[in-house]
Amino acid sequence: MDYFELLDKRHSIRSYTSQPVEDEKLHAILQAANCAPSAGNLQAYEIYVVTDATRLQALARAALDQMFIVQAPVALVFCANPARCSQKYGRRGTTLYCIQDATIACAFAHLAAAALGLGSVWVGAFDEDGVRRVIGVWEDLRPIAILPVGYPGEKPDTTSRRQLSSLVHR
Repeated sequence: MDYFELLDKRHSIRSYTSQPVEDEKLHAILQAANCAPSAGNLQAYEIYVVTDATRLQALARAALDQMFIVQAPVALVFCANPARCSQKYGRRGTTLYCIQDATIACAFAHLAAAALGLGSVWVGAFDEDGVRRVIGVWEDLRPIAILPVGYPGEKPDTTSRRQLSSLVHR
């Protein structure tokens, strides 16, 4: 699929079939995230792969009861790792760059999933401490996004987008 066609056809998917995600596809998604640009090429983020049904249930509860997460066979949790940026970039690295790194990596994973015929949706509403408990990390990492991934169980209508004239300023 052409890149611009991929952007046009990508949807936020909140319903998944029971078909498991093949290891090769999951690896390709993780590899795509690993290719994402990052501040100083420090890759100041960590990715946690959640596949266990009990942990997916706990993750959905930590995500303010967004129970569609449980339907996905895989959820990726992207965490900022401030320590990886702090020495080189100081406060700006720990408060911004590591967050940007995690979000860019998640966006690359989201697009890779779509390119592989999978669905995903960016989940940003959650209790950070609850997510930390589910993935087993503490204050040193900050959860930034959850990306449930699976075979789409829905085909949402295309949503409207802002006109470039109202978005771009010269």
